[in-house]
Amino acid sequence: MFVSTNAHDFTIGAALRRQQLPLSVDQLRKLAPSVFAEAAHDSRSQRYAYIPTVDILQGLAREGFEVYSATQARTRHEDRRDHTKHMLRLRHRSLQMRAVGDSAPEIVLVNSHDGSSSYQMMGGMYRLACNNGLVVPDGVCQTIKVQHSGKIQDRVIEGAFEVLDGLTRVIESRDDMRALTLNQGEQRAFAHAAALLRFEPAEGAGLPVTPEQVNRPRRMDDQAPDLWTTFNRVQENVVRGGLRGRNANGGRQATRAVTGIDQDVKLNRALWTLAEEMRKLKAAH
Repeated sequence: MFVSTNAHDFTIGAALRRQQLPLSVDQLRKLAPSVFAEAAHDSRSQRYAYIPTVDILQGLAREGFEVYSATQARTRHEDRRDHTKHMLRLRHRSLQMRAVGDSAPEIVLVNSHDGSSSYQMMGGMYRLACNNGLVVPDGVCQTIKVQHSGKIQDRVIEGAFEVLDGLTRVIESRDDMRALTLNQGEQRAFAHAAALLRFEPAEGAGLPVTPEQVNRPRRMDDQAPDLWTTFNRVQENVVRGGLRGRNANGGRQATRAVTGIDQDVKLNRALWTLAEEMRKLKAAH
């Protein structure tokens, strides 16, 4: 089996994340039923090459990877619910995170069975404490995209190993960031740039929240001034939302969480690139 079948009686959410357990088959079916699609959606032509996600998971399980997170895109069309885009995050079963701040590399898998997405695999990083789900850009870990056409099975398998090889560089980047300390001005500049990436204000418009809010730790263990910790607390604040600010009309409102798969991947890649550029600047001086 490609995922844990432990029969724990708790609600999917905080309890599951806290116990650091891989998803059971039943939990995965609830979170992302399209993973188990038995064929492509009826709208696809005969030229469409079906890549069953469940088969990919079984192959990765043989390499020791289990699914720890799953999400599925919303659709207004009920007939597409079991075929639409989904994103899964897998970690190797040998990587046990026990202390707050521990992190581990992940494989991030995106696929669909209705033509809404190509098959994609990319590197990621998960950090215990704030449940950060970072996605790494191509410059650090190769992103594999396979179109649903032609002979694809060999390319899918080959791509998995390319991503696995790239995870070593993800770990190296993390360790380099941990070794660099940011002063208050550098932390503020990083938080300000991250807020611009997240909220994309119109020219001349202000941000809904301040850089100080974006850089504010949500727990005592996240106060360290190193680049890796700064990156993670900023990423958590802009992705999870809940920051009290003001909208364009001056009214009070809380920032929203990032929930869309495409926006999640795009923003996290941009934040990782921002952190890498800060690392290079600090290392040069």
